Amino acid sequence: MNRLSRSLIILLLALLLAGGLRSVIFAQDVDPSAGDSPQASDFFFLPYVAGGQDLPTTLPPLGPKEPKDATAFTKALNERLKIELPFDNTQAFTDVQRGLIAPLPTQVISTTDGSGVAWDPEKFSFITLDALAPDTVNPSLWRESQLANVAGLFKVTDRLYQVRNADLSNMTIIEGDTGLIIVDPLVSVETAEAALALYRANRPMQNVVAVIYTHSHVDHWGGVLGVTSQQEVDNGVEIYAPVGFLAAATAENIYAGGAMGRRANYMYGTLIPGGPRQGVGTGLGTTISEGSNSLLAPTQTISVTGETRVIDGMTFEFLLAPNSEAPSEMLWYMPELKALNGAEDATHTMHNVYSLRGAKVRDALAWSKYLNEALDLWGDDVEVLFNMHHWPVWGNTEVVNHLEIQRDLYRFINDQTLNLANQGYTPVEIAEMIRLPRSQEQTWSSRGYYGSLSHNVKAVYDLYLGWFDGNPAHLDELPPVEASTKYVELMGGADAVLAAAQEAYDNGEYRWV
Repeated sequence: MNRLSRSLIILLLALLLAGGLRSVIFAQDVDPSAGDSPQASDFFFLPYVAGGQDLPTTLPPLGPKEPKDATAFTKALNERLKIELPFDNTQAFTDVQRGLIAPLPTQVISTTDGSGVAWDPEKFSFITLDALAPDTVNPSLWRESQLANVAGLFKVTDRLYQVRNADLSNMTIIEGDTGLIIVDPLVSVETAEAALALYRANRPMQNVVAVIYTHSHVDHWGGVLGVTSQQEVDNGVEIYAPVGFLAAATAENIYAGGAMGRRANYMYGTLIPGGPRQGVGTGLGTTISEGSNSLLAPTQTISVTGETRVIDGMTFEFLLAPNSEAPSEMLWYMPELKALNGAEDATHTMHNVYSLRGAKVRDALAWSKYLNEALDLWGDDVEVLFNMHHWPVWGNTEVVNHLEIQRDLYRFINDQTLNLANQGYTPVEIAEMIRLPRSQEQTWSSRGYYGSLSHNVKAVYDLYLGWFDGNPAHLDELPPVEASTKYVELMGGADAVLAAAQEAYDNGEYRWV
């Protein structure tokens, strides 16, 4: 086997047997888990397979199960939110349109082989900035979806541009002295290629000189072959990433790729059509693209906080943030532009401390400390915050306020969960007991569009105490089918259970049924 590592054999078997990314580039001679540092020449390309066939991209016929209208209970809850939340604060609607150079073309972006749709810019065309929230959609979520659905090429500040809503994430383009520095080339090759084409159609600079991955999640590197190539890397294009990037990317997206890909379809609702009674977005963006994924190995590793690099004439001051939103992540500041990249640690939502698609639990306490460190390092000087999802924040006061709110949010979730856990409460009980302070509840960027307070509380509990809630009855439970059969029998049979469930539904007890 020469130097083909045992880890690679595991990766290949996992991908072949369980499915995973549509395509991926593997290191053939390195073992990331052993801390090896791969070179670009160590990589080769493997097409996506999943049991010998692609995952389904269309839903089966729905038959009689059409989407439902909102019930009276849902309508009442949504109307109450319209009164309770600060909908008169419309600053984000100004910010999300600021700097627009060109809208994203409305034509479908096809997969490379022409067999499918990688990205449909019109999927959520019914969500416009002036559209009123339908009674089927939480008005707070509708507002977030309106903002996330704004698509195009935007100027953030001098030499700094973003293509937004060409995928789940943003692609940032920095104009260096001689070429382009691409930050986070989206999920898919096809969407990254289209995003770069939109930039090139509207700006004079063409050649790519560097790529930066902010962190190890696939929506921040999967489209790299759409903006550069292995040959260009061999000829001098540098790829920067935080320490531990490759090990984290393979562990999350390959070892558990089959399960994660399947669960991502549930989480993001990728197969659900867009519509006011169907899908309205993910909270972090609109949806995730369905093109080809790729990965090129980093050629430059950022190893410590405080490390400074000059990349094509631009200064980057790095802050490592491992185990915040991702196992391997970094933020940075560009003093020439007074611009701070928040990676995915300071977006316009309460993020998830645990992702429902499956991932390692994040450290909310460390997360809050990284944001505090960013404030200590650059809070006096920063004038714009740009993240790899959502829209930027401009102005020193506004940026500092946003970072402080995000910092306090994750610290509150961590501390209050531990406080109640130490008093003996279980994860489910704690999730029912904790409520955000009113100042956080009234801040749009603290609301749970992507993450959720109840989910995050359980994640913090799991990080410190694991899955066991302290109740010995949960140590050796029956599997669901066996347990359900006994419960139905105990409750008087299927007819009685269905009748009780219908009554509970009619009473608006949706958490119960």
